[in-house]
Amino acid sequence: MNLLNYITWNVDPDIFSIGPFTIRWYGLLFALGFIIGQRILTKIYVAEGRTEGDVDVITIYMIIGTVVGARLGHTLFYSPEYYLSNPIEILKIWEGGLASHGATIGILLSLWLFSRKYNFDYMWVLDRIVIVVALGGALIRLGNLMNSEIFGHPTDLPWGFIFMRQNEYSHVPRHPTQLYESFSVFLLFVLLYWLWKKYKGALPKGLLFGIFVTALFTFRFFVEFLKEDQVAKEATMALNIGQLLSIPLVLAGLVILFMVWRNPKPALPGGRKREESKV
Repeated sequence: MNLLNYITWNVDPDIFSIGPFTIRWYGLLFALGFIIGQRILTKIYVAEGRTEGDVDVITIYMIIGTVVGARLGHTLFYSPEYYLSNPIEILKIWEGGLASHGATIGILLSLWLFSRKYNFDYMWVLDRIVIVVALGGALIRLGNLMNSEIFGHPTDLPWGFIFMRQNEYSHVPRHPTQLYESFSVFLLFVLLYWLWKKYKGALPKGLLFGIFVTALFTFRFFVEFLKEDQVAKEATMALNIGQLLSIPLVLAGLVILFMVWRNPKPALPGGRKREESKV
C-alpha cells in the first residue's frame, strides 16, 4: 500500500503524568469546551442585557447535566444489563463511557431547572446555549480522535487513518469519523453564532435550537453508517443505537422549525437584567 494513501495515527492520549495524576487530551478538550463556551455565552448574555452571574450559574447546571446525562446515557442506552447488575461501575467515569444523546437529555433537563428557578424563557435559553454546545461538541470529537476511539469502517480514501493503538483494527485505514463529526459541528457553531450576531434579540423563538437539533442529529444518523459498532449487539441491528436515538431528536427539531415558521416571534428572555443586579 502506498504510504501516501493513509495517515498513521499513534498519538498518546495522555499529555503528561505526575505520579498517579494524569492529564489526558480528552479531558483537556472537554474542559476547554466549557471554558471557551462560558466566555462566548457571557458575551451573548451581556449583549442582550442579562448578567454575567447568570452565565456562572448556568455553567454549573450545564456541567452537571452534561456529565451526569452523558454517563447515564452510556450505561442505560448501550450496556444496561452490565451496569444494572454492577451499579457501582456507573460511578467509574474515569474509565470512559459517555453518550452524546444522554448528554443532550441531561442538558435539556438541567436547563429546564435553571430556567424555572431563575425565571428565564426556556426556549430563549436553549437558543443561546446551543451555540456553545456546538463548539463543545466539536472539541469533544477531537478528544475522541486523540483517544483513537469511535472510528469508522475501512476505507481506501487518501485521508483514511490507521489507528495504531487499536491493535484489533490497526491493519487497514479507516474513516476518521471523529474528524467528520468535529468539522461538521464546528460549521454548525459558526452558522449559529453568525445568526445570533446578525439578529440577536430579533431571532424567532426556537430557530437556533431547531436548526441545531435537526442538523446535528441528521448528520449523526448518516455518519453512523460509516462507524464501527460501539457495542456487540449492534451487529444484529438494522439501525444502530445512535441512529435510533437520533430519529426522535430530528423529528423534534423539525416540529420546532415548523412552529417557528408558523409563528416567527422573538422570545422575551426573562431573568435578571444587568442594571438590576448592581449593588
